[in-house]
Amino acid sequence: MKTLLSAAAVVVAATASYAETLTLYTSQPNADAQKTVDAFTAAHPGVEVDWVRDGTTKLMARLRAEIEAGNPQPDVLLIADTVTLEGMAQEGLLKAYKSPEAEAYDPALYSADGYYHSTKLITSGIVYNTGAAAQPESWSDLADPALKGQIAMPSPLYSGAALIHLATLTGDADLGWDYYGQLASNEARAKGGNGGTFKAVASGEKPYGVVVDFLAIRNKADGSPVEFVFPKEGVSYVTEPVAILDSAKNVEPAQKFVDFVLSQPGQDLVLEMGYIPARNGMGMPEGFPARDEVKLMAFDPAQALSDAETNKAKFADLFGAE
Repeated sequence: MKTLLSAAAVVVAATASYAETLTLYTSQPNADAQKTVDAFTAAHPGVEVDWVRDGTTKLMARLRAEIEAGNPQPDVLLIADTVTLEGMAQEGLLKAYKSPEAEAYDPALYSADGYYHSTKLITSGIVYNTGAAAQPESWSDLADPALKGQIAMPSPLYSGAALIHLATLTGDADLGWDYYGQLASNEARAKGGNGGTFKAVASGEKPYGVVVDFLAIRNKADGSPVEFVFPKEGVSYVTEPVAILDSAKNVEPAQKFVDFVLSQPGQDLVLEMGYIPARNGMGMPEGFPARDEVKLMAFDPAQALSDAETNKAKFADLFGAE
């Protein structure tokens, strides 16, 4: 009898040690996702996290299939961009949660209704090869005819960050679609994602390009012959937002997860990973300028969602459908 009671006690203790569970779908790189989960479970040892990692497009396809089957799995999403989550919010697929941590964030970085909250800032700026003749300082510099045929950039038909970049710059009163017309006239190559663009610039194949910040800054630190510029007009950005599914089975631990990634310790982790934290008053990763030197351009996720297909069609007309 004593043995049976002891065994039962072990089972009860094991069950109690993970009284809550949480399922996370994330597009973070594997190493970052593991760090995030490890830090969260260290802060909340009573929560066990099951997580699935893939690109945002593939994760959303998987989730859509689950929703169609009537059995969505995740409680929480931590994916690339606010436009995707804005679409889900408009469909009624997200649960509103106004995290108390949001007070430390610019209102532009989270849904006013609490459907999603940004966790970091990944900006797009100008990268150039150190062997290049010119040193651009602004977006308009890339429209200089002297740079004709020398510019590479990711395609918004392929990259979500590039689509947000397109929406941001075409929505700017001083740039707009005229600017993209100038880039097309300058024979800018618009193809693939940020990785291919960076390789083209680092190799000197295309001396100038548009890429996400950390890709250029980290590689420069590792010896790549590149410089990264935060243009004076400002930068576009994606924010890796976090959101709770309306169908979440584990709402309380999901709220704990949202609070954690937005909290000071959660944002310290973002900084440690080498990204710009979205929370106000934070430092900057090594190799980045002071925070007040990085100007964020105006961006409206709802407007970008509404304009997405039109923007893609206009872009394809200018640059081709690669």
